[in-house]
Amino acid sequence: MKRFWTDVAVVADPGGHAIRLDDRPVRTPGRRPLLLPTRDLADAVAAEWAAVADVIDPRAMRLTGLANAAIDIVAPDPPAFIRPLAAYADSDLLIYRADAPDSLVAAQAAAWDPPLVWAGGRFDVAFTPATGIIHRPQPPATLDRLAAALTGRPPFRLAGLSPLVTIGGSLVVALAVDEGALTADDGWAAVTVDEQWQQQRWGEDAEATAVLAARRTEWMAAARFLALLD
Repeated sequence: MKRFWTDVAVVADPGGHAIRLDDRPVRTPGRRPLLLPTRDLADAVAAEWAAVADVIDPRAMRLTGLANAAIDIVAPDPPAFIRPLAAYADSDLLIYRADAPDSLVAAQAAAWDPPLVWAGGRFDVAFTPATGIIHRPQPPATLDRLAAALTGRPPFRLAGLSPLVTIGGSLVVALAVDEGALTADDGWAAVTVDEQWQQQRWGEDAEATAVLAARRTEWMAAARFLALLD
């Protein structure tokens, strides 16, 4: 779709903050009103629309995309959206450790132990670490309590959490970023320990570096989305 509007504005609405393109309200792909819960998020979404030069590129409008997901996908059925996210607790990246070489073992411990300790205290959970890639079931109480932590979150926060969980492979790190226990940069460093270690040991591969950069862009957009909800 080509740009058809001149002005972008944020207007107050009983359901939140609406975006108007000239006099037209923006709607989601599901034809629902695009209503943002905070003014900061609304301003950031409006800025994405204002930055459109000629043709809309959804890849450049990540905040709008996450807002659309919150309204069209999460809000109609939060339990269905939560289930696959909660499942990450049973196979969280931080649980599966290398047994060699020593430098990688140390790097993982330095980056992953603090978030696990934080989660243990924050949600009253315990984890069963594993070496290698063979699945190690986690305590049922841990799975239940982390699922409950997701259940209490509104649709917009769940929409922002989802990319952090799926990109990083860690529900623990995603929750830590959402609650401010980790910065977005520290969270990214934690979920990419293995990639960083590989680069330091073997050097950069152009294709792998490009893929990692794309993942980081999506990660940072999701973290910003969450921050704009506060």
